[in-house]
Amino acid sequence: MVNTRSHGAGSIGESYSFQVDLRGIVDLLSHHLYSSPRVYVRELLQNAVDAVTARGQLDAQAPTAIRIDIDAGGLRIADPGIGLTEADVHRFLATIGRSSKRDDIEGARREFLGQFGIGLLACFTVAETIRVVTRSAIDPAAAPVEWLAAADGTYTLRVVDHETHPEPGTTVWLTPRIGAESWFAPERVRELVRDFGSLLPYEVTVRADGESYCATDGVPIWRRAYAAPVERRAALLAYGERVLGFAPLDVIELDAELAGVNGVAYVLSQPGNPAESSAHRVYLKGMLLGDAVRGLLPDWAFFVRCVIDTDTLRPTASREGLYEDERLAIVRDVLGERVRHWLTEIAAEQPDRLAAFLSVHSLGVKAMARHSLEMLRIMLPHLLFETTDGRVPLTEFARTHRTVRVTATVEEFRQVAATAAAQGIGVVNGGYTYDRELVGLLPQVLPGVVVQDMDADTIAAALDIVDPADELALAPVLAIARAALDPLACDVILRAFHPVSVPALYLDGRAARNERTRAETAAEADELWTEILGALAAVTPRAQLVLNYHSPVVRRLRAIDDPAFLKTAMESLYGQALLMTHRPLRPADTALLNRAFGEFLSWATQRAANDGEGAE
Repeated sequence: MVNTRSHGAGSIGESYSFQVDLRGIVDLLSHHLYSSPRVYVRELLQNAVDAVTARGQLDAQAPTAIRIDIDAGGLRIADPGIGLTEADVHRFLATIGRSSKRDDIEGARREFLGQFGIGLLACFTVAETIRVVTRSAIDPAAAPVEWLAAADGTYTLRVVDHETHPEPGTTVWLTPRIGAESWFAPERVRELVRDFGSLLPYEVTVRADGESYCATDGVPIWRRAYAAPVERRAALLAYGERVLGFAPLDVIELDAELAGVNGVAYVLSQPGNPAESSAHRVYLKGMLLGDAVRGLLPDWAFFVRCVIDTDTLRPTASREGLYEDERLAIVRDVLGERVRHWLTEIAAEQPDRLAAFLSVHSLGVKAMARHSLEMLRIMLPHLLFETTDGRVPLTEFARTHRTVRVTATVEEFRQVAATAAAQGIGVVNGGYTYDRELVGLLPQVLPGVVVQDMDADTIAAALDIVDPADELALAPVLAIARAALDPLACDVILRAFHPVSVPALYLDGRAARNERTRAETAAEADELWTEILGALAAVTPRAQLVLNYHSPVVRRLRAIDDPAFLKTAMESLYGQALLMTHRPLRPADTALLNRAFGEFLSWATQRAANDGEGAE
């Protein structure tokens, strides 16, 4: 496929041609451009389909069937396409980078699949020799031509008898390279032809071992007519399971002919990963481009996988992905709108279908709603959020709580949920993905609703002040508690609140947590960082242990006359309050809990021993 004429020494000013190492180019193709040698089948099919399409534009009655034969000698593919003359062979097969899909016949080949002049070069990734016998349909008087190329970059060209190739078209023979024989196994070739060409508009037959196999389906399944919608839906779901390898939860028809795209989107039966864009099966004019093509849908539509055919999108150089351009951006928006429209339809007309979808993909809907107030307005009555009233839709929650408070983390919500509910404060857990953002949008879709961040000060302000005389009676308890917890940067206060089953509540705002983290980091840092972090120290933000005066446990504390045992009791209440927040414990907190448990165990053991001695 290169001109092998050697160049002697020339004078300055002469023109020279580049010399090309074909083996180096094949290595580049197989290791850097194409993901696998399997694409040689696609290139053969593509050339054949291009040729048939071109001849069909000259003669609508021309044959179209493409035949592939496999035997011990290798593979042969024959098409009744437009063919090449001897001059065409020199121009298109012997020059790297030139394609018969360009130049003076480009206008007649706009329907072609091919975009690049790599063509038969891809076949050298698996073939030692390529033999082409072709006869032109444009010039019936032209004799058939045989072109024989080897992997070392040499080729021969000769004219053959008309009887050798009596009809217009092209036949290509591939002889396997040593080590690549597995790519010519009949079962593998059938699988590859089926994979790449099942949606091609022409019949493609593979013949091997005395058997003939038709690899094409004809009209894509989503373009076929069915007697009833139920039958159509069942056929589409069965097709999706066959080509994608999973049983879809639902199916969305993607009819976007104006954008040059048609096909179906299949809803995953398992939750998708919002951090990973979905991969789709994309055909270009019926030829498989790739089964893991990304960028076709908006990032929020990670819960669907598409099977589409397009005649407008531009492939990458490897023809295994889509080129990111304005046209792809338009298609992405159109298909994303189609997915949103489908959700709107089932929300209004098929609540059971919507419930099945949301049970798996509520996260995907929330992702969509972040970008569309209309979608949020439609889906809000159906999306469940964790709140102090239980898992309820925000529309229902906002009817009871016109001021909606939202936490920043799951830990903050667990810290205050029970107490806030008892005080009538409505709190939404904003710690889950997208929930905090959606709660923040509530005033735009529910007029009159106010959204505020939830913090420790809000809870503390809602708790009842204890009568001064009652607080004075517990002053010794509070003094010991404050002394015990001061090293842990925790203050102790007394309040009255519900539920009475909670003897102590641990409250720390974000400022307190930040200050605690700063102090812990400074304690482990070197001298320089300790000095820097020390300059950032804050005086006011400290956590609070709120003792519940309504709790019988707290009231009984004043009956303990042993200061050491009272300190242990306070440390236990602190540990219990910490555990109620469900947050990871610091080493100091773990040590405190272990110490308190050990001292309680020692006290119980000693008391049992004393009771035994008294009985004797």
